[in-house]
Amino acid sequence: MDKLDRGFKAWAERTSTSLRKELGLNSSDALNPKDLAECLGVRVCTPLDIPGVPSKVLNQLLEKDPWSWSAVSHVSKGKPLVIYNPRHSRGRQASDIMHELAHIILDHDPGKMIMSQDGKMVMRSYDRKQEEEANWLGWSILLPREVLVGAARQGLSRPQIAEKYGVTEDLVEFRLRVTGVNAQFRRTRRR
Repeated sequence: MDKLDRGFKAWAERTSTSLRKELGLNSSDALNPKDLAECLGVRVCTPLDIPGVPSKVLNQLLEKDPWSWSAVSHVSKGKPLVIYNPRHSRGRQASDIMHELAHIILDHDPGKMIMSQDGKMVMRSYDRKQEEEANWLGWSILLPREVLVGAARQGLSRPQIAEKYGVTEDLVEFRLRVTGVNAQFRRTRRR
């Protein structure tokens, strides 16, 4: 996370607060990424929900190699769409969907898909800064610092926070560390 512009992290926290208010949520409420998608006018679905996807492709995506992809956003006929992997855990799905919504909120340029000459290999462009911004914003929306402070004050464990907010324990640990909440409450407990 070294490519973020100065002030981006604070902006992401403010944006999270704003989005939560727009959805009518209290600062301690969990935010369901699908509710945010609906508010933003973004359709969220799995490959199974897309008409005409060949069974061979579905088998590759969902049976043969389901751990090779997470989610993708796409604009079709002017309408944004997020396709996510239903084989991932609920917490991972939330993070994946929110990451794609963050790309949409940030109005990022979509990645480019390029087929090789033999038609078998697909490569895509990768913009590290855009990916880091989408991660940071998405994770800030799912677990804003204010939520983590409240959870720490309540004495909630990492598994309890993950369950309450529908995310992974890894994301809880990461956000507790990078927001400084871990350090803040370590100092408080020493006093």
